[in-house]
Parts: sequence; C-alpha cells; structure tokens
Amino acid sequence: MDLEFKNPFRPGAGHMPPYLAGRQEETKEFKKLLAQDTILENLILTGRRGVGKTVLLDTFKPLAIEVGWLWVGTNLSESASISEENIATRLLTDLSVVTSTIVIAHEDKQAMGFAGEAKKVQHTLNFQTLEQLYKQTPGLVADKLKTVLEFVWRCLVRQKAPGLIFAYDEAQNLSDHADKNQYPLALLLDVFQSIQKKDIPFMLVLTGLPTLFPKLVEARTFAERMFRVVQIDRLTRKDSRDAIRKPIEDAKCPIKLSSSSVETITSTSGGYPYFIQFICREVYDVFIQKKTTGERARVPVEEITRKLDTDFFASRWARATDRQRDLLAVIATLKSCDTEFTVQEIVEASKKDPDASFSSSHANQMLSSLCEAGLVFKNRHGRYSLGVPLLGEFIKRQIARTSLPT
Repeated sequence: MDLEFKNPFRPGAGHMPPYLAGRQEETKEFKKLLAQDTILENLILTGRRGVGKTVLLDTFKPLAIEVGWLWVGTNLSESASISEENIATRLLTDLSVVTSTIVIAHEDKQAMGFAGEAKKVQHTLNFQTLEQLYKQTPGLVADKLKTVLEFVWRCLVRQKAPGLIFAYDEAQNLSDHADKNQYPLALLLDVFQSIQKKDIPFMLVLTGLPTLFPKLVEARTFAERMFRVVQIDRLTRKDSRDAIRKPIEDAKCPIKLSSSSVETITSTSGGYPYFIQFICREVYDVFIQKKTTGERARVPVEEITRKLDTDFFASRWARATDRQRDLLAVIATLKSCDTEFTVQEIVEASKKDPDASFSSSHANQMLSSLCEAGLVFKNRHGRYSLGVPLLGEFIKRQIARTSLPT
C-alpha cells in the first residue's frame, strides 16, 4: 500500500478541488463574454455557500489570460464598502498590479535641461502615480476614477490586450450608505457603465451570494441590463460521481470506492461541491485505516453527518433565537425547503402545529431578521431560500435529536 499518496480531497473556503467536475456551461458563458469587442455585459456568478463560486472564478483567470486579457481583483471586504473613497482606493490598488511595469514620461518644467528646455521625466505607473493623478483631477470621486481609468487604458493599448477584467469575490459585501451620504456600490456601477460606453474594455466579474444581484439593481436599475447572471447550483449526479472518483483514479492511490459507496456519497452530499469534498476526505481517511487493519470498509454516513453538523451547520444554527428556530423548523417541513419557498407556504405549514403557527406579518418580520443573520435569502421575486445547502436536512436532524427521550 502506497501511504505516500496524500488524501486528495480539500474541503475549505475557496480551495481548488483535485478535480473540477461539471461547470462546462458556466465556462462557455464566460468565454462568450471574453469575445466581446464592446463590453455590453459583465458577469455575475451567484449561488449559496458551498457551491464553488470562488473555485470557478479561479479557473476563469487562466482562461482569460490565455486569450490576452489582463486580470486584477481580490475579495471584497466590508471595509472596501465603507465609503466612496475606500472603493476608489480598492480599484486603484488592484489596477496598479498590472500598470506598475508601464513606464510613462512627462515634461518637468522645474527640471530644466540644455537651452532651457523642460526635461523628460520617466516613472512607472505604480500606485503612487495613479493616486497622484486621482487626487489632481477635479470633481467628484466618480470623475476622478473615470479619468484614471481612461488614462490607464490609453497606456495599456500599447500592450494590445483585448481588455482588463476586474474580478471581485464576496461582492455581496458591497453596500450603499444613504444615512452617511456614501454610495460606493452605485459609484462602481456608474463608473464602469460610463467607461464601457466609451468603448474601454474594462469588464467586471463579480461573485457573491444570492443577495448580490438584487442589491446591484436596487443601487442602479440599469444593472439589470449590465450583467449576465450565471446561477451556480449543485452538480448533476454524473458530475458528482466524477468529482468523487477522478481524484482517486491514480494507480498509486491505495483505496478504491465501490459503486455503492460512490452513490452513498453522492446522495449524502446532495451534489454540492463543498460537501463532496468534506465527505470524501473523511471517507478516504476511514478507508485507509480499515485497509491497514484489514477490516472491511464502509461509508460511515451517520458519523460523517454528525461531524458535518458540528463543523459546518452548528455555528449558523447558533445565530437563531428559539422562535426563529421554530420558523426554520416549519420551513424544513416544506417540500421546496432546499430550493425556494414563500411566506404563504410557511404560514399554511405552520397551522399544522397550533403552538408553532405564524401569521404573515410575523413570518415576514422573522424572515427579515434571518436574512440579516445569513440563514435565509430573499430573491427579487419575493421568494426565499435557506442560506446554505442542506440546511433543511440539518434542522430535521436537530429536531429529531431534541425529541429523543432522555
């Protein structure tokens, strides 16, 4: 047995899996956007936690670079959205990554050369230079940013790149703050719409939770026409099986999984990439131990599920009050609890238990609080979804455990 073969599965936030299964259609959509001469559409990758948004974004970067595009970006933290100046600093900082090697020259009239001529001074287009241009430009933050971006494109044209992608993960963290007269989200949309109308090929690629797109449209209604929204969901059963099997097909891998084991993992994971990685990592370790002792291995579903409950779901469940948990328990009974549901469906289902019934107004109020806690999301059509995949199954297990006699 080759014990040097490491466990290939990687459950974690944004960790690249050993084999990226599925996502061919999403990749095709991205490649179509790369073929734009004029940027008419930007991209949003959206979905619940655990579906692989960050991983997919990471796979897009080499595809863009391969056809000549430049790429900058990072995670968007809440601090980037505190003010318009902060989002401007974020953009300039990221932009300087690709501009810092560009040498520009200007006339310095204070540094006189022969015959009283102004000297040509060369310097690079680093962050300090971009910041200086930004500060010297009159007008509002938007005016300053547009000037910098237009100047940068004139410098980048010489590199003959088809364009520049600004890629931001966790973009749902962006928000406007009307109470403080700060509109960083609206600013971002205004600036990119303006420069794209001038045929400057700077494209936005944003990933985020399902709250992202409604938030963009609320900030600027034209955002509805500005973005191609790609919804990322669970993998098909075939793609799930590939995600499980492919990483251990190496001849040096000391374990093999039977078809029944693969199907058990597929069903338990619900087809969600994070859960596939989590379960497979546990299964791999268990199978290695059994192989060492010569015992027959099986997928320990109950034990892994309990560990998943503790590691992944418990902290989220702890955010809810007792009454909110009652509401979530009602939601868990709905056939559509893992997709979408309405307030009316919750109210009707709650009538089955007089001690846990909810009126429409009460349900609406509590759903709003659950949205703030990240346990529920509201989409643009007035329907709701649980914040993380398979949360409904976890809630049912919690109810079953608390109902057991002591």
